[in-house]
Amino acid sequence: MKIDNRPNLDFKNVLIKPQRTTITSRSEVNLCRKFTFPNSQSEWEGVPIMAANMDTTGTFSVCKVLATYKILTCLHKFYTLNDYQMFFCQEKNKDNDIENIKNYMVVSTGIGEKDFINLCSIMDNISGLKWICIDVANGYMQKMISFCKKVRERYPKLIIIAGNVATSEMTQEYIINGGVDVVKVGIGPGSACLTRLKTGVGVPQLSAIIDCADAAHGCGGFIIGDGGITSPGDMAKAFGGGADFVMCGGIFSGHDENPGEVVEKLTQNGETKKFKYFYGMSSEHAMKKHYGQMAKYRSSEGRFIKVPYRGSLGDTVEDYLGGLRSTCAYVNAYKIKHLPKCTTFLLVTQQLNTHLVE
Repeated sequence: MKIDNRPNLDFKNVLIKPQRTTITSRSEVNLCRKFTFPNSQSEWEGVPIMAANMDTTGTFSVCKVLATYKILTCLHKFYTLNDYQMFFCQEKNKDNDIENIKNYMVVSTGIGEKDFINLCSIMDNISGLKWICIDVANGYMQKMISFCKKVRERYPKLIIIAGNVATSEMTQEYIINGGVDVVKVGIGPGSACLTRLKTGVGVPQLSAIIDCADAAHGCGGFIIGDGGITSPGDMAKAFGGGADFVMCGGIFSGHDENPGEVVEKLTQNGETKKFKYFYGMSSEHAMKKHYGQMAKYRSSEGRFIKVPYRGSLGDTVEDYLGGLRSTCAYVNAYKIKHLPKCTTFLLVTQQLNTHLVE
């Protein structure tokens, strides 16, 4: 047993210190980034935000909206080749820009043999797809690295994401030995995740981002800060801490474009509130939905949540993009790429005055 006495920080523990700025309007801030990835040598340009590959957010309907903002969507791994073919056929009939949608679409997979077969059927039959996300809850398994190598050998020029991890050593392992371009960072910070409660395992998300970003950049790779985002300010702190991309699930849930019906509930005050459902992919609900049962050897590590109905997804996206531009304006970062160099974190005990908030 060892004890690491270094302070570990979450988004709630810090604020970003403002500084003198020559930016006079948020419109001067560029939120797009252009990347050249280390192992695929492929390039991509867009806003480095991602919708998580959960089946309530990683959907074709969400992808269509986010693509208009140059934002990526990690589609959930339960889509099959037939699902992709049907979607693109429908979009072609609507005369939509299919190639633009493909540019912001990430195909997800697990690490089983059936997963690999499903991945290959999609990638080999749908031209123009650029991204693959290899996704498991515990990215520390040796099998995961072996699977990443297998995918890299099959698709040498495609951009590969893999995770999740929360430490610098495994971040470099994925990039140097696994052939991965972008490492997904986050163990337990998500709003629908119970991993920390059920296992006691995890790293506070801001510290995980800082450590893993430093490790990835040292060997030419990139990271995604995955989870823990509750507000535009949290997203700005993730980018300020060195995240190249930020992945979100909860904030992209509860909208018209998310699957499921709007549920109405009468409160004790006689008011009617509207909800949509959102759940973790390691939850009992997800296990039963996709596998028929929750295996007896495991416990549920995800929540089943009623999310307040939020209307149009575009409204939420614009709120977050506006917040990011404002952060950049406060610290004189004309480009989101410059945000880490312009960020000084202040340790705090309180962030908001909630005196009049009900």
